[in-house]
Amino acid sequence: MKLTAIRRTITAALRATKALGYRTLSGLVAHFVDTGRLLRTGDILDRLGADLPDGQRSWYGRHVAKAYRTAHLGAEPLMVWAQHRTTGKWIHVHVYAPADPALYTALRTYKATRHFTDRTLFTEAA
Repeated sequence: MKLTAIRRTITAALRATKALGYRTLSGLVAHFVDTGRLLRTGDILDRLGADLPDGQRSWYGRHVAKAYRTAHLGAEPLMVWAQHRTTGKWIHVHVYAPADPALYTALRTYKATRHFTDRTLFTEAA
């Protein structure tokens, strides 16, 4: 029965417009990202006011994923289809809970974001 639902979802995604198709494939995860219950790594950087180029944002995301895998014994974080903020292409990105320690561990371990660590701790305490 579950396989039938998956097939129907994929069929619906293929027949819809590209944007609707990717939203269909992402399902509830995309809804949670829209409502703020889950964050992309770029969202946390935007909240901190980090004006980093795409290449450095990408490396920050890799540091977050590594910290997540370490903390969760090798488990992969959730993924969602999202439009790239500058190119508009659809990409598969990891998403995390807003209070996930991996987000803040990566801020400390990646040298381009290390200077945000003190401000992050101050924001959490407030």
